[in-house]
Amino acid sequence: MRWRQGAAEWLLSAAASGWRSAASVAGAGGCGSGGAAARAGGPAGAAAGKRGAAAAGPQKKLGLKDVQHIVAITSAKGGVGKSTTAVNVAVALATRLGLRVGLLDADIHGPSIPTLMNLRGKPELDKSGTGALMLPKENYRVKTMSFGFFLEGDEPVVWRGPMVNNAFDKMLFGTAWGPLDVLVVDMPPGTGDAQINLGQRIPLSGAALVSTPQDVALIDVRRGAQMFLKLRVPLLGLVENMAYHRCSSCGHVEHIFGTGGVERAAADYGIDVIGQVPLHVDIQTRSDAGTPVVAAAPQGELAAAYVGIAQRLHAKLLALGGGGGGVAAGGGGGGAAAGGAPKIIIE
Repeated sequence: MRWRQGAAEWLLSAAASGWRSAASVAGAGGCGSGGAAARAGGPAGAAAGKRGAAAAGPQKKLGLKDVQHIVAITSAKGGVGKSTTAVNVAVALATRLGLRVGLLDADIHGPSIPTLMNLRGKPELDKSGTGALMLPKENYRVKTMSFGFFLEGDEPVVWRGPMVNNAFDKMLFGTAWGPLDVLVVDMPPGTGDAQINLGQRIPLSGAALVSTPQDVALIDVRRGAQMFLKLRVPLLGLVENMAYHRCSSCGHVEHIFGTGGVERAAADYGIDVIGQVPLHVDIQTRSDAGTPVVAAAPQGELAAAYVGIAQRLHAKLLALGGGGGGVAAGGGGGGAAAGGAPKIIIE
């Protein structure tokens, strides 16, 4: 299959170029004392290296070395508008708050960021450094990387967990992000192997949850919140998407998916509702056209909703401080830095 050959060749060629081995060294503790202990030789040195790497938590690697904060936009539930929210928040952070922003599409099986950001084609390679890194594509002042850049047409990605994790690692660590204030990660739905891998390997500053108001969505969103708490990743807030619909003729507001559910969930977890986005046809049409509403109608009511979310999210990152999970500071995701990656037990 052409798509699989092309995607695999591009992603695996990075390993042959040398950056994969460098990432392995960093992941084994090469950035700290644990790596030095492992290189000292002998079983004791290897054990010390592993303990040092675990205690340090997820480390900065290659393309991430100049990224200050990484934020996961997540829901654990498909179809709630998570990707649309991630795109518009990223564009708002870049165009309205003036930040240096990256956007990573972590959904290998269903990448939608290329459509939403109106970006196509395989990324070029930057071979100027010690290892070849992929150059992210850019639109609306947001540097973007997605597995969708490697796919052709509507062919599915029929890959199991290890291949998915390998592809994600290459996009995350093997991209020349450059200096970024915020890297927004559009997480895949679910709470399985892919999500655990992301949560344990990325030094996340925090996660923002997206949900629609009805219980059938909030059930899974709560599970997603629990997963990040187990991974000791701070919850930055809850976004209520499709919160209401306002009639374009008479202005009547109707809560099509119910009301109050998101507020109750936020209260249960002790976090804020950082924004409400209405159900509106303009969001759908702009998204399908690859022109996020924040860029297409920056002074409109819909854009204002996303800008407000971006402002509150940025304020929470500032409250964390430079060492509160920022990759450039070498920290792990919030509390994860203190105890290392937790053990996940499946019962």
